[in-house]
Amino acid sequence: MAGKVNSLIGRLLQRGALARWATAARKAPYAELESLRKQRHRARRLRALLDELTYVADNRLALPRIGSNAFSRPGGTEWSWRPQLWRGPLSQKGMAAVESKTTLGDEVTIFHDCKISELTLRQVRNTREQDLAPYALRMDVFRFDGSFLSLVIDAPKEACEGLQRRHILRLNMIMEVEKPIEVFARLNIKHGPNTEQLVLELPSGQQDAMVEFDLGYSELNEKRIERMWLDLIFEGPEMNQVTVRDLTFCRYPRAEI
Repeated sequence: MAGKVNSLIGRLLQRGALARWATAARKAPYAELESLRKQRHRARRLRALLDELTYVADNRLALPRIGSNAFSRPGGTEWSWRPQLWRGPLSQKGMAAVESKTTLGDEVTIFHDCKISELTLRQVRNTREQDLAPYALRMDVFRFDGSFLSLVIDAPKEACEGLQRRHILRLNMIMEVEKPIEVFARLNIKHGPNTEQLVLELPSGQQDAMVEFDLGYSELNEKRIERMWLDLIFEGPEMNQVTVRDLTFCRYPRAEI
């Protein structure tokens, strides 16, 4: 009963506040300047709070939902993962003149050798009907005087647990570009003093790209695996905008013959 009473009082107070602001807006052309100045100050403070509420609400209510880990997985998948950058909001949404070794969240790091950085990074909200990932990474590259640009994604410890040469690691990536660009995916697995590297080129001209790393072709020491990470290498990125809408990993065993 108390909850209903409080809800009723709240609605009445809200209606009263709306009525007062509607009256103030109507009388603004004729109000005394001193009174109008005070009303403007209060209105700006209120608008700042309303803008903040609207921003948060738009993010939380928009689809796909924040934190979503929904994506297609092949049969027999033992481990799958979507990095945090594509799953939830980061504390820092964007940055300009990005220096090498700059991190985005806990899992993604940018590397380049530019003398003068004209690179910007932004985490943007996915709102398209076909999107499954809540967020995307947008990278704008203007003049580029370096020889390489790569995005390094550190996999969690769970990715290495039970990893064997009989496994296949699948990378799925949805990417939009202003103009065609070559992108290579290099899987790195540290085992003891050595690091196994497998390099594949992502299919060009496709927004939804997939590559599979077959560990059967590696010299992986299964008993000494320590960590795993992926390098996304962008060739000739100058004057281009790259938006990675989604990025996911899956691990499953190779079909036995």
